[in-house]
Formats: sequence, structure tokens, C-alpha cells
Amino acid sequence: MDPVVDAAASDSEEEEIMRNQFSVKCWLRYIEFKQGAPKPRLNQLYERALKLLPCSYKLWYRYLKARRAQVKHRCVTDPVYEDVNNCHERAFVFMHKVGNARLWLDYCQFLMDQGRVTHTRRTFDRALRALPITQHSRIWPLYLRFLRSHPLPETAVRGYRRFLKVSLSVDRLDEAAQRLATVVNDERFVSKAGKSNYQLWHELCDLISQNPDKVQSLNVDAIIRGGLTRFTDQLGKLWCSLADYYIRSGHFEKARDVYEEAIRTVMTVRDFTQVFDSYAQFEESMIAAKMETASELGREEEDDVDLELRLARFEQLISRRPLLLNSVLLRQNPHHVHEWHKRVALHQGRPREIINTYTEAVQTVDPFKATGKPHTLWVAFAKFYEDNGQLDDARVMEKATKVNFKQVDDLASVWCQCGELELRHENYDEALRLLGNCAAARRAEYFDGSEPVQNRVYKSLKVWSMLADLEESLGTFQVLYDRILDLRIATPQIVINYAMFLEEHKYFEESFKAYERGISLFKWPNVSDIWSTYLTKFIARYGGRKLERARDLFEQALDGCPPKYAKTLYLLYAQLEEEWGLARHAMAVYDRATRAVEPAQQYDMFNIYIKRAAEIYGVTHTRGIYQKAIEVLSDEHAREMCLRFADMECKLGEIDRARAIYSFCSQICDPRTTGAFWQTWKEFEVRHGNEDTIREMLRIRRSVQATYNTQVNFMASQMLKVSGSATGTVSDLAPGQSGLGREEGELAQQANPEEIQLGEDEDEDEMDLEPNEVRLEQQSVPAAVFGSLKED
Repeated sequence: MDPVVDAAASDSEEEEIMRNQFSVKCWLRYIEFKQGAPKPRLNQLYERALKLLPCSYKLWYRYLKARRAQVKHRCVTDPVYEDVNNCHERAFVFMHKVGNARLWLDYCQFLMDQGRVTHTRRTFDRALRALPITQHSRIWPLYLRFLRSHPLPETAVRGYRRFLKVSLSVDRLDEAAQRLATVVNDERFVSKAGKSNYQLWHELCDLISQNPDKVQSLNVDAIIRGGLTRFTDQLGKLWCSLADYYIRSGHFEKARDVYEEAIRTVMTVRDFTQVFDSYAQFEESMIAAKMETASELGREEEDDVDLELRLARFEQLISRRPLLLNSVLLRQNPHHVHEWHKRVALHQGRPREIINTYTEAVQTVDPFKATGKPHTLWVAFAKFYEDNGQLDDARVMEKATKVNFKQVDDLASVWCQCGELELRHENYDEALRLLGNCAAARRAEYFDGSEPVQNRVYKSLKVWSMLADLEESLGTFQVLYDRILDLRIATPQIVINYAMFLEEHKYFEESFKAYERGISLFKWPNVSDIWSTYLTKFIARYGGRKLERARDLFEQALDGCPPKYAKTLYLLYAQLEEEWGLARHAMAVYDRATRAVEPAQQYDMFNIYIKRAAEIYGVTHTRGIYQKAIEVLSDEHAREMCLRFADMECKLGEIDRARAIYSFCSQICDPRTTGAFWQTWKEFEVRHGNEDTIREMLRIRRSVQATYNTQVNFMASQMLKVSGSATGTVSDLAPGQSGLGREEGELAQQANPEEIQLGEDEDEDEMDLEPNEVRLEQQSVPAAVFGSLKED
């Protein structure tokens, strides 16, 4: 290579090294480039690299390999060998944590080549101490070869003794298990490796369960069962370890017993899954082993029977899994009603098991601890008997009426289901007797939790409702409904049902009395449906024959009526007056309604008022209503009322009135947002106005625009004052704008106040025209109007 090119390349690599001093790749690339350099120069380059990267395994490995190659053909007494040895020692100072056996093997081999026995032996010992136990297998072969290569019996014996001790210690598991058991039972023991007592116990279980033939001095069953009581959160693993011990010992039936005991006692789904999966795997392995043995030795009749038995056992185990899992969930919470229902469903098609399950469920579930509705177990139990045609057994549900349920509603449901059972079999008198006994039970305060539910069920609305249905069909319903009202447990719907039932049987006055009793029980808003139904029925019955009584009812209903419910009653009241009373009374009702309803309903109420007034008295009578609506309603609705009012006046030919309405409404119409109003007024002036009226409209429009602009500017200035007082001066908020107010005043003086930006809409541009330019509609005037002036 050209020396000039070589020097240039060297300089380039040197610059690269200066830029990336801590890059191993750059140093290795540079060293590779300098391979042809003299040995001292190359060693110096390695030393430079290692000075910056003393923990780089790649650099040390290549450097040491290069140094050993440099002295390979020299005499072992050459001082250069000592330099290489020192270089290795330096490497281990920095590489003591790497744990790589390669450097130690190379160094030991290098020392063996030098014939330095003591130094070599000590280096091997240092290597074994420095390296982890997993890498000792790489050191021992070279170490043993070293021991055999020299006639030193004592050294060789000691070295081999150490090797054999390590090798044979694996098979001394019984002693190891004893020591580990002692450690586990010592509560004061602290592991240097930071292991917990459970971790040590788990190691002990693995050791004794996986090596049953080598651990003879310990009672494995007792040890693992002791762990089951100590570590209740790891039951699955411990049960599997115990079963594994018996499997490895060849006691397969005992292993099955352990698995069965485990799946009957574990409390969590996780532990159950671990045990069951291990159990299923064990049965599969037994079947596979049997089949393999039969295929190798030939199949006999006994083998077939045994195989069939094992397959049947495995299939039964798999089919039992849902039921076993359900048992685990019920052991967690034996008062879980839904899980009991699921258990019954799992026994589908097996009546005896279903009966036993229901019996166990109703005896186990405590109503005060139950999750779900405990009475449903009794109901389902009775339904099962009923579906199988055992009516007498189905009456087992009557026993449930003596159970102390937590909620009154649960007991009421049981009584109703007893009645339903009798009704399904057409035992009407028995159903009536059962529900009557429930309603006549001993009485106590309904919400008194200290009293049993049997003493409080007499106030259950569910029982009384069903009893009322039965009485309507069979007995004296009126007395029953009166008792419901006396107990004050009726709902608005029950009152309405009672009254409508009386009405169906032509007891009209009694039905109205029922409504009135219901009204006395409830307040607004619950009484709303009763009043609506009562008033509707009363009007339908009597019409105008009892008008004063109807008016009294409406006044009573409206007294204290919330605005939310007033609209319906007022409309019904007004309809009564229109059909049977006086028109002026109807108008008075509508007028009251506009004040009594909610603000959101006032607009609709005024529309109805105006429509009815126009139909009864004519449109001229609506002027006062329009004026009142405009005063009361919000700006948006008032604007619509003004437009309709003006349109009505225009149709009546009252042009001046309409113009006055437009002028009044303009004060609440911002030209920037209510262009439709101004367009309507413009069209009105085009049809009915003149130059003066159009000028007046434009003046009003500019005035309103200025008013709204002033309001916006005023609000902005107030906000600026507030922000200025909070944070400092205006100049603090906007540097360089301290003269803003003064400049605005000067601009206001220079600008024409009449020149207002009206927007870019075509309609607004058209409104900026001079009155002479507005397109006015022209109509021909009859000649008779002019008379004698026509000739002039």
C-alpha cells in the first residue's frame, strides 16, 4: 500500500477514535487495521483502548490472545512470560464479575504450558471460587488433566476428593431433606439468599415428592399436610406435590384418594383448577401407559377390562368437573342462591339428586346472609314437585311462610306463589283462604326490623294486590279496597283501578268517593294521575249537569298544583267551560293558565289562548292577549308574537297599528342576528309605506344597531377594568397600548356616528339605499278620486 495512503487512512481512523473514544467497535476496527504494525505498537494500542474501556470482554480476550501468541516460541524462563501473566492478572481485576470461564481456561492452560505447578493450582482454585457453580463443569476437566500430568499424589488426591464431593452430593438427598426440614421448622432462620419460609418449604416439598426412593427418613405425608394448614393460599400446589409423591412411589390408588380429597376441600377456583388438571393428566398418563404395555406384551381379556375401567373413570372425572367447580363456589359462599340454582340445573334428569339439592339448599342458606333472593329456592322446589304431578308435595312451600326472611317482600312473594299454585289447580277458595290468612296476620310496625317479617307482612302491597284481584273475581271487593286504603298502602294505580272497577259495575258515586279518598292520601306530584282521571271521568259522567261541583273540583285540584302539571288541568278546565259553561269563564281560565304554567310552556299556552279567543270572540279580541304575551314571554318568543300580531293588524287594514308593533319589536331585534325581522319590516314598508316611513325605519335600525354596539363596548370596557385592577394597568396587559382609550375617543370624534357597518348581506345592502332608490310598489288611483282636479 502507498505510504501516503496508509498514513491518510491511519489519520482517519485516529480521528474516528477521537470522536468515539468509548466505542468498542471503533477500537476493534482500528486494531484490525493495525494488525501489520510492530508488536509494541499494537500492544500500546490495546493498552490505550483498555484504559478507556477496562471492562470490555472483547478487548481483553483479543489482547490476551495476542500477548500469548507473541511469546509462544520463546523460552518459558523469558521475563516476557511474567509480563503476560501480569497482564492476565490485570484482566481479572476488572473482569471478576463477568463470570466467563473462557478467560480462566486460557490463563490456566497458559500457566500449565509454563510448568508452574503451584501457581497453576492456585489459579484453578481461584477460578472455582470466582465462577458460579453452573460453570464449574468447564473448569474441572482441565483441572483433572493438570492433576494427572504431574507426579504429585497428595495434590491429586485432594483435588479428586473435592471433585467427587461435588459430584456425589447430588445423590445424598435424604440428608439434604433433613437439613432443609430443620431450617423450615426454625422460625428464627434467615436465608442469606433472601428466600422466604414458603420458598424453602416449596423446595422441600419438591425435593421429597420428586425423590421418594431417596428420601426415607422423613414422613412425607405428614410434612406436606402440615404445609396445607400453614400455607392456605397455596393449597393447590401442595396437594399436587402430595399426589405426585404417591405417584412416583407407585401408590396410584392413594394418589387418587389424595386428588379426590383435594377437589372436595379446596376453596378457590385457582386451586381447584390446578388439582383437577393434575388429576386429569394423571388419569390420561395411566391410560396411555396401559395401552403402551398392552401393545408391547400383547392384549389379553383382563387388559381390556382394566382399560375400559380406566377410560370410564376418566370420562366420569371430566363429566363431574362442572359439579365439582360448583361445589368449590358453594364452599366459598354456601348462601349464594344463584349457585344453588345452577347446581340443580347440573342435575337435570336426575330427580332424586334435584330433591336432595333443594333440601340441602333451603336448610343451608341463611336469609340474612344470602346473596340473591332466598325465597326463589322454595318457589323452584315447589314448582319441581308441581311439574311432576305431586301437588301435595308442592305445598312444601307453605313451610317457607314460617321462615324468617330478611325482607318482607320475600315472604310476600312466597304467599303469592302459594296462592298462584292453588289458582293453577283451580282451588280458588283455598287460594283466597291462604291470602286472607296472610292479610290477617299479627300486626307490627312495617319498618320495625326487630319484628319478624311474619308480623309485618300484613302491610305488603304485593299480597293485597293479589288478594284484590281474587276478590274482584270471587268475593267482596269493596271491603277489601277499603282496608287497603285504611292501611295507607295503596298506590295511585290501585286507587284508579278501584275506582274504575266500581265504575264498570255502575257504582259511579262510589268510584268518585274512591278518587277523593286517594286524593287525600297523596300529594303532588303523585296525585297527578288521580286528579286527571277523576276530572275526566266526572266530566264524562255529568257534563254540564253538575257544573258548579266540577268547578269546585278543578279549583281544588289547581290549588297547590306545581307548574309542571298545571297545563293539562287548565286545558281540561277550559274545555269544560267552553262546552258547558260561559265563554268568559273559559277565557279567564286560559288567562290564569298563562301565568300558572312553567315558563317553557307559556308560549304554547298563549298560542292556545289566542286561537280559542279568535274562534269565540273574533281576532280583534286577541289584541290584549298579544300585548300581554309580548310583555311576559322571552325575547325570542316575544319577537314571534310581534310578527304574528303585526301580520294580523295588517290583514285587518290597521297599517299604523302594525307599523307601531314593528317599531316596538325592533328594540329587541339586533340587526346582526335577527335579519329575518328587519327583512319582514322592509317588505311591509315597501307594500304599505312611503319615503318618510322608510326613512324612519332606517333611522330606527341604525339607532338599534348603535344601542347594541354601545352595550358590547360597555361590557368590554368593564372587563378591561376588572382585568386591569386584578393584574395592574392596561399597559401591563398590552405594552404599547396605554393610549388606547384616548385614541378611541379621537376616532369617535372623527368618525361619523351615523356610519354603521351593517354587514355584507344583500338584504342589508339593499336597506342602505336612499329612500329615492327604494323600489316602491305603485298602484293606479281611480279617476273618480280626483273629481274636478282631474282637468287641472
